[in-house]
Amino acid sequence: MRPTPVIHVVDDDEQLRIALLRLLNAAGFEARGYAATGEFLLHPLPDHAGCLLLDVNLPGPSGLELQEVLRQHGCLLPVVFLTGRDDVPSSVRAMKAGAVDFLQKPVQADTLIAALQRALAQDESQRAAREARQRLAALFATLTPREQEVFDRIVAGRLNKQIADELHTSERTVKTQRSQLMSKLGVESAAELGRLAEQRQASGLGVASLSGNELAPAPDSAPAMRTR
Repeated sequence: MRPTPVIHVVDDDEQLRIALLRLLNAAGFEARGYAATGEFLLHPLPDHAGCLLLDVNLPGPSGLELQEVLRQHGCLLPVVFLTGRDDVPSSVRAMKAGAVDFLQKPVQADTLIAALQRALAQDESQRAAREARQRLAALFATLTPREQEVFDRIVAGRLNKQIADELHTSERTVKTQRSQLMSKLGVESAAELGRLAEQRQASGLGVASLSGNELAPAPDSAPAMRTR
């Protein structure tokens, strides 16, 4: 069961901050309030589901500066900005940095909640993609270097005999390594290996692109299976 998302509200206007927290709690959200960037940063950076509702103009570092600090530290919580004045340059800067929305005070409750729902949906999507990437990386980490070489050549369309020639080994050895890597990856066909390769590429983990003997073959005596 996934933890309940938390909306972090950073606004130095105490009355508004309290009103926002009450509104969000009444709408069924879990929300926490902070009076300034410094107060928010006194706590460990959030590593759970949620989003940020930031005032642009805060005492000390601004909401825009907080957005940048979080990005630099790998905190990818989506941000919805609130501002008390029409500030086009700040709006452009915030949106270029990935803000979900930039709302002007006073804001209608339904407009605010809709923006926060989009931010929470974006966070859920980002987390699901990161988790899928981690699972895929862990799966490929079980392959030995030689099994990885065989995998790369299978998905490049090589036949067992061609792979054996390129890796200076026997076709029987390639068949054994092919069977082992397919078992580790939980697939039963070359087509499934191809889909895994596509997923790996799409996730940014990369996969070798072979047009010839581009990879130096590893020794047949590959190291024992790595676990992580």
